[in-house]
Amino acid sequence: MTITVVGLGLIGGSMALSLKENNFADKIIGVDNNALHTEKALILGLVDVISTLDEAISQSDIIIMATPVDTLISLLPKVLDVISPNHVVIEVGSTKKPVIDAVKSHPNRQNFVATHPMAGTEFSGPDAAIRNLFDHKNCVLCDVEDSKPELVELIKKMYEEGLKMRVTYLDSTAHDIHTAYISHISHICSFALASTVLAKEKDEESIFNLASSGFESTVRLAKSNPETWIPIFRQNQENIIDVLDEYITTLLKFKGLMISDSYDKFKDYLTQANDIKRILNK
Repeated sequence: MTITVVGLGLIGGSMALSLKENNFADKIIGVDNNALHTEKALILGLVDVISTLDEAISQSDIIIMATPVDTLISLLPKVLDVISPNHVVIEVGSTKKPVIDAVKSHPNRQNFVATHPMAGTEFSGPDAAIRNLFDHKNCVLCDVEDSKPELVELIKKMYEEGLKMRVTYLDSTAHDIHTAYISHISHICSFALASTVLAKEKDEESIFNLASSGFESTVRLAKSNPETWIPIFRQNQENIIDVLDEYITTLLKFKGLMISDSYDKFKDYLTQANDIKRILNK
């Protein structure tokens, strides 16, 4: 099995590591338009060789597109233009509907499987690649009815055996709604909190000395690369704005309870929020 990974950052690099170490891939070909990334990927052993996209496709069984989501819309159709009937192309972006819509009428649409491995960190680039990043995490396959069944099964096997993930299925619209709530809003709130603190607290030494693990965990995602997240926010704008409206309403409710000194009622809301533990600990 030869696999090409296009985009050698956190996700692409981590996938390359695990697919090779779990003996799913015999050879990993790396493609990236950043020369520093390709050099680093070779040094770190993320890939076996670096190649051009066309040459890599001709040698590969599976092509993994791990580029930013805005790039996928223009690059994915070009990749599908040159594949053979036996190739399978996947992408691993955090939004699905705009990407899938970009290739819905492509003659090779059935050779494409939309996927979203739900794992990551706040870091980026080849240096951020982590062994076992995907172990026991969930991967979503979207709109699989539009892909060849045998290719869907191959990609399911890749995620389960090559990346040790659990596979679930969603349609692309539902996926984008759910990720707005469980992923995209978390990043926006983290960026917002970091911006608020930096605007109000001018003493950097105080931030460093007084920041506890709670603050650090809450703003951790604000260290994420804006080059990755702005395209995600743009592509999933409608769903994210709906979630933001709900979140802002809740914040204003909490603020009102504090202003009115209604702390018993405030406690009731916080107790209700504690129920998230039950869901996340399943």
